[in-house]
Amino acid sequence: MYDEDDLSLLDAEAELESPLDKIEPLTNESEVPKPDPDEMLALLVNPLPQQRMLAARAFCDIEDARAIPHLINLLTDTCPLVRVSAAYGIGRNPSADAVEPLVSRLNNDWNGYVRKGVVWALGNCRDKRSLFPLADALKTDIPAVRLWAATALAQMVDVSYESVVGAIPPLISALVQDSVAAVRSNCAWSIGQLCRELPSNVVYATAIDALIQTFAEDTDLGVREDAKAAILGVGDTRGLQMIETLEQEGWF
Repeated sequence: MYDEDDLSLLDAEAELESPLDKIEPLTNESEVPKPDPDEMLALLVNPLPQQRMLAARAFCDIEDARAIPHLINLLTDTCPLVRVSAAYGIGRNPSADAVEPLVSRLNNDWNGYVRKGVVWALGNCRDKRSLFPLADALKTDIPAVRLWAATALAQMVDVSYESVVGAIPPLISALVQDSVAAVRSNCAWSIGQLCRELPSNVVYATAIDALIQTFAEDTDLGVREDAKAAILGVGDTRGLQMIETLEQEGWF
């Protein structure tokens, strides 16, 4: 488990922001075209960290499979800004080859910004190997990483039925137990996305029960509203009836 205070780079106000929010944009997209892929590919192996970072960031906007091996290599760069930029670049250029290196980086990187980028990239890779690392991050990591891990788990909907079923329990656990309202809200959203692809079985019913419980009992109004929205999005008859009953009985 990571210490909530393990990062001097993550303060209370910024810890839920994107790792790239504080970096000036490469270009003004309304005035300047995207960087040239060939030039950026060359810079990915530049000896200067600043140049490697800028090149990796460029592939957040450029899709080019030639960059994937270089971006994977940059996941172990000595500079954390290069590593997080590489993770984002992989997220825009997802590859099955990147999954294991991303998992290794998630398990070993001390920097929360990097781990945030990694969980986003793992979700975008849409690979069954991402399921357990993302579930573990949702349970054990700092709030900012848990927030994104919750959302990334919704991508299991594009992987397999087994992956959807595997993603539901950790999401329910965090929905009920996580101390951060934003994380619980993201869990509610992800559960709603996953439930749309489930048949009416025990897993589905358990997930709907968790959303109903959250709508009825969570102390945060925003979380309750997100749980309600998830139920409405699924269109579950029992859930809709419970919402109507609770509201008619004046619970809120």
